[in-house]
Amino acid sequence: MQHGKSSLLGLTLGAIGVVYGDIGTSVLYSMKEVFGSGHVPFTHDNVYGILSIFFWTLTIIVSIKYVTLVLRADNNGEGGLVAMLALASMSVRDRPTLRRVLLLVGIAGTCLFYGDGVITPAISVLSAVEGLEVISPAFVKFVMPLTLLILLGLFAVQKRGTGGIGKFFGPITVVWFAVIAALGVYHIVTQPAILWAISPHYALRFIVNEPGTTFIILGAVVLCVTGGEALYADMGHFGKKPIRVAWFSVVMPSLTLNYFGQGALLLNEPEAVKNPFFMMAPDWALLPLVILATAATVIASQALISGAFSVTKQVIQLGFLPRLQVQHTSVSDTGQIYVPFVNWGLFGAIVLAVMMFKSSSNLAAAYGIAVCTDMLITTVLTFYVIRYSWRYPLWLCLASTSAFFLVDFAFWSSNLLKLADGGWFPLLIGGIILTFMLTWRDGRELLYEKHRAEALELQPFLDAVFIAPPARVEGTAVFLSSEVGMVPNAMLHNLKHNKVLHAVNLFVTVRSHEVPWVGLDKRLEVEQLGHQCWQVVINYGFKNDPDVPGALAQLKTHGCEVTPMTTSYFLSRDSIVPTVGGGMATWREKLFAQMHLNASAAADFLNLPSNSVVELGSKIEI
Repeated sequence: MQHGKSSLLGLTLGAIGVVYGDIGTSVLYSMKEVFGSGHVPFTHDNVYGILSIFFWTLTIIVSIKYVTLVLRADNNGEGGLVAMLALASMSVRDRPTLRRVLLLVGIAGTCLFYGDGVITPAISVLSAVEGLEVISPAFVKFVMPLTLLILLGLFAVQKRGTGGIGKFFGPITVVWFAVIAALGVYHIVTQPAILWAISPHYALRFIVNEPGTTFIILGAVVLCVTGGEALYADMGHFGKKPIRVAWFSVVMPSLTLNYFGQGALLLNEPEAVKNPFFMMAPDWALLPLVILATAATVIASQALISGAFSVTKQVIQLGFLPRLQVQHTSVSDTGQIYVPFVNWGLFGAIVLAVMMFKSSSNLAAAYGIAVCTDMLITTVLTFYVIRYSWRYPLWLCLASTSAFFLVDFAFWSSNLLKLADGGWFPLLIGGIILTFMLTWRDGRELLYEKHRAEALELQPFLDAVFIAPPARVEGTAVFLSSEVGMVPNAMLHNLKHNKVLHAVNLFVTVRSHEVPWVGLDKRLEVEQLGHQCWQVVINYGFKNDPDVPGALAQLKTHGCEVTPMTTSYFLSRDSIVPTVGGGMATWREKLFAQMHLNASAAADFLNLPSNSVVELGSKIEI
């Protein structure tokens, strides 16, 4: 029992560090953007109304929607938009049109995650470093260069993995929450009546009296829940209970105290509206607070960067992106990966964002629309999961999701007002990535149809070959094929040029499924074809690491032993030739051909030994 308590404590500490870093640093800019927008007249009642809206936004969206409902929608213990997408699409697999629409919606949401991944580090680190301006106006010119330098350092260390520094995330973030709570209490004691703002009637009164203003400022209010998606995405790492315990015992109380402390400060010193968070601190604590805030924002950014790596790997497994180089940075934790292309692509986009928008207030205009769209998509997918997977009554499903949908839709609609001021930026990033993903998916379908139209059936082909078989050589040949039951191009080329067959021939197809994990007991499907030939299907989930040699080692139980030293892997290396009047627009075919050309080698992706791989090329027109 004691061990269980220790594990819960450790996981809760880890969840505070990784899951809640983003939402924990939202206190740096949320209140500033609401009152700094100029839309809210600075009055006693308005301060109470805004604080009440903040509190109930956190309660409805995070406490009730995510912590209570969405965390229940786990896909074999995994969470996140990709896991939810897989769960929703499987629940409607008997409705192909609906399934296709949900896949498109879910993938669009995943693309917006990258847009969020650009804005979050930019606004978080920039808002922390802007605390230097409160210390002295002379530091203004150093804010942007220092921000870019910190971000460069953060992205440069990614290849080393987070294992070494990850153990400090939890304690530093706990200190951060303790400090923001203490700052809140420090100011609340000067205005204890501010705690009455917890009552929802202050929020309702503000909404009724100022409906137009409320709608406009929702785009800034939503900043207080940015990072809410992370608690669902990281469920697989920490589990539901630690995430819930961390939220209700540490995170929610600390955020509430700090926001109410900022409100108390504004009532006492209205001029503090220019940066209420940093002006909460006494002069002697300003520099340490800036340093702590910067550390907290770096941790929040780290969690999002790691999430981008993980999501990319999952999307590749689902077939929406070409193979990319994926490096494992830990020998014990398979979840710790580094994707160089994603790392430096994100960094380049973040530098562009910082240089374009120049301040956290300007970035706030770009922030929110991607987050709100993802929240809206999560609500929609949740409906299909609880209706078609959990089989709950329609009225209950509508009742449990429609209220969240209306809240999410209100925030999303308000954020549309920020499109011209910067909201277009994350949407542009998401749109570009969606174009790549859909082009890759459609191109692979065209390639698959082309292969299928020209392919020969495997069993009749083998029967014909063995009527007058060619010479057979020692060893095992593994022919990788995208289609079960069809002759791989690599085998045809091998027979044509080498005119030999190996003693043992394996025809292997690797399949990725819309579940996070496929266990070893379901890894292989094996069919004996005669003449020492086997058809083998290897099954993986979107979080499994493909390892073909490791999987084929299990064939020993089927009477076929694969010896590494005498095994050769034959792959087809297709060269794509775009043609006018094909299945896609010419520019998309050219884009697909380029993506196909630049994809990392299949041998690396499937963990094949490089000294045992034979690639045979062919040209294919699409």
